[in-house]
Amino acid sequence: MSTQPSPSDFSALTRDKLRYRDTDRQGHVNNAVFSTFFETGRVEMLYDFDQPLTPAGTAFVVARLAIDYVAEVVWPGEVEIGTSVRSIGRSSIRLDQALFQNGKLAAKAETVIVLMDESTRRSTALPETALERLRPYVMEKDASA
Repeated sequence: MSTQPSPSDFSALTRDKLRYRDTDRQGHVNNAVFSTFFETGRVEMLYDFDQPLTPAGTAFVVARLAIDYVAEVVWPGEVEIGTSVRSIGRSSIRLDQALFQNGKLAAKAETVIVLMDESTRRSTALPETALERLRPYVMEKDASA
């Protein structure tokens, strides 16, 4: 994302409550907690227990997580996490994510997750049913440029 995203730029939005324990000595939310917020955004999009995206015997694993910190997040309050699919590969999904507090951008992330066969511990192709369910989350090319 070359421009500053806003929550409306994302195909999926979720919220997470800030906890006092998330803060560090400087009084703001510790940057390590940001990865937890991005996980919340991914999980909201990818996991539906009634209609699993992954076939039995497979699981998503994070292959890459790159975070750009833009502004501090302060307790108390909540954050909003935007998540969109940038691209879909044979066995991987590239996500664009952003973290907002009070509508202000706090961080951006690029996350790559890979579908892994739990018995072989190797990547495996995404099934067509997963591709169909992910397509509505693909963001427009100009929004992710």
